[in-house]
Amino acid sequence: MVAEYLTLDGVMEAPGTEPGHPHGGWTLGFDDPARERFELEETLATETLLLGATTYEEFADYWPTQDGPLADKLNAMPKLVASQTLATVDWTNSKLIDHDVPAAVAEAKQGEGGTILVAGSRTLVHTLMRHDLVDEFQLLIFPLVLGSGLRLFPETIDCRRLHLADTRRFDSGVVVNTYTPNGR
Repeated sequence: MVAEYLTLDGVMEAPGTEPGHPHGGWTLGFDDPARERFELEETLATETLLLGATTYEEFADYWPTQDGPLADKLNAMPKLVASQTLATVDWTNSKLIDHDVPAAVAEAKQGEGGTILVAGSRTLVHTLMRHDLVDEFQLLIFPLVLGSGLRLFPETIDCRRLHLADTRRFDSGVVVNTYTPNGR
């Protein structure tokens, strides 16, 4: 499952307080206890976290210093890190995938590990899409337009039709749309 924060114009870049980014922190100000519960339940229901190098470094720097059920789950769960730039991954229960990412992900999906959650990790998600390895997109769409920034769906992607499986709206105006590839 690919879970992403997006703006209405499809930007996924810098939703948090990434230093030096002109639009960094665009999710701030959309506090919503119901959405936070939803995201916690989503994470608790997954078994493995799959991340690219940049998101891994951000998460590994932040989550080990946090407390609570979400931090406990993220810190304890198995993590697969797709990277050709990182030499090691030191966050608890992390394993580096440094070659043939599509084959390693396909193998992980066939295992007994339950649902695999991908958060952020734009380049990795593009790779997964190219190899038809995404079973579900869970898109948390924030009601704002940035006008620029890196987008979830690249311009070079082949036309793909997705099936809307579920929609949920929160008081903050954030909407979660869950899509599956046609036929799944």
